[in-house]
Amino acid sequence: MLVLADAIDQMNRAIASVVRWLALIMVLVQFCIVIGRYVFGYNSIAAQESVLYMHATLFMLGAGFTLLVDKHVRVDVFYAKVSDAARRRIDIFGHIFLLMPSMTALLYWSWPSVRNSWRILEGPISVGGIEAVFLLKTLIPAFCILILLQSLSILIRMFRKGPKA
Repeated sequence: MLVLADAIDQMNRAIASVVRWLALIMVLVQFCIVIGRYVFGYNSIAAQESVLYMHATLFMLGAGFTLLVDKHVRVDVFYAKVSDAARRRIDIFGHIFLLMPSMTALLYWSWPSVRNSWRILEGPISVGGIEAVFLLKTLIPAFCILILLQSLSILIRMFRKGPKA
């Protein structure tokens, strides 16, 4: 099982090492959009949408890595004040009863929309935009799957360590 967890972790690391470059590209494209609009009077809806696509890709595909390195948003009202054993129990509960079911539900309920989008090769959000909304919508199930897999990896490692005092 540890081999599976290692493979999942490596996959999310590899995806993150690629999508992290979108942050820089996004800034450069946005800079070019601003210069084009205010200096040259040129505007491109497709260029503006490309920033949206990159932003969505960065966050949706990078979420599994964020979970791997434990940098996701956490409300530390109780978590910060309890023992390591209690934190472990909270984490296990959160993964099994909150995170995994919510990702499964999101995957289940978003799939028909994604499937239909691919069936018709759904066009741009705005006139003159990128003709690939179906790719944008595909990020939703990809996000769910990456989070589910990373959650499984974390649970494998938690149960592998055994109970702590």
